[in-house]
Amino acid sequence: MDVMDGHFVPNLTIGPPVVASVRKVTKLPLDCHLMIDNPDQFIPVFADAGADWISVHQEICIHLHRTVELIKHHDLLAGVVINPATPVETLSDILEFVDYVLVMSVNPGFGGQRFIRHSLTKIAKLATLRRQKGLNFRIEVDGGVALDTVADVVRAGAEVLVAGNAVFGKGNPKEQAQLLLKAATEATWQQV
Repeated sequence: MDVMDGHFVPNLTIGPPVVASVRKVTKLPLDCHLMIDNPDQFIPVFADAGADWISVHQEICIHLHRTVELIKHHDLLAGVVINPATPVETLSDILEFVDYVLVMSVNPGFGGQRFIRHSLTKIAKLATLRRQKGLNFRIEVDGGVALDTVADVVRAGAEVLVAGNAVFGKGNPKEQAQLLLKAATEATWQQV
């Protein structure tokens, strides 16, 4: 669930009331990606609304460790997000504390953008760091994940895929999701 405030990113989207409404109709995990200024102020509200996962941007959090701890204090999975221009190395001191890292493979704020290929290098670096440090955070990717990119994304090391336009912008969402999942699954069987 993309949460945008019109400040950190130029778009304005949903808030806690929508998360609470969605929570009433599903038991599926709700992954709330906070693309907002002052995320610490809103983490408790999203937790109360029914979020299961909350991710915050490294670029906006002055005290990232404190923010991650606040998310975990609410018994939620804590994620940190990096934008396309943010180096993976900026996360080296937080990786042991997070449950997942979200790599933005487009600039955040709008759907339907083209996948930034350099993101594959970042995904692979994170997978290598995870292995070298013996950590178990998951790697999530958001932006431009579609039939023509999903195999590369999965082979680079991503396990959680966010696909909006590829699922909802091209016909029957259920069929599109199944095609994407099939392509992702097949990519896990391929040698790199």
